[in-house]
Amino acid sequence: METGSPPSAGAERAAEPLWTGLPSGLLRMRRLLLVIWLGLLTLAAGLLPGLLAGPAWAAFALAPLALAVWGWVMLERNWRSWRYAERADDLLISRGVLWRQVTVVPYGRMQLVEVTSGPVERRFGLASVQLHTAAAASDATIPGLDPAEAERLRDRLTQLGQARSAGL
Repeated sequence: METGSPPSAGAERAAEPLWTGLPSGLLRMRRLLLVIWLGLLTLAAGLLPGLLAGPAWAAFALAPLALAVWGWVMLERNWRSWRYAERADDLLISRGVLWRQVTVVPYGRMQLVEVTSGPVERRFGLASVQLHTAAAASDATIPGLDPAEAERLRDRLTQLGQARSAGL
């Protein structure tokens, strides 16, 4: 191989981290919440003016209904953008559709790894992993994981964090 020649395609693929997406339960939960809240708003915006001022005023229900349709599509785009990858020395978290954000959290910098699950998340069988570092700006969260995966990730990150910080 000549010096200065580009690396082979196989070498480039090996350097690419193995990304893991979020489970579809997070999308279902967020869509249900969207339908509930905007459904109630649609009813209120259409029913109240329609009954009080006349049927033509029920057209106010179209705005929250259009917002619900737009939100349905945007929630899926946002859900697809979330992913994470475990590398040898750090954890990558990527998210965002228009503005892509990639957070790199070195294992040795982690101070606390939490698994949280609110009442709605528990109903859908989901949990979130929150990573705390010395710098508050670098804290990161991975939402909507299966609880078993969240606990596995917490245990692995804690173990790697202790091993890396012991070497400092």
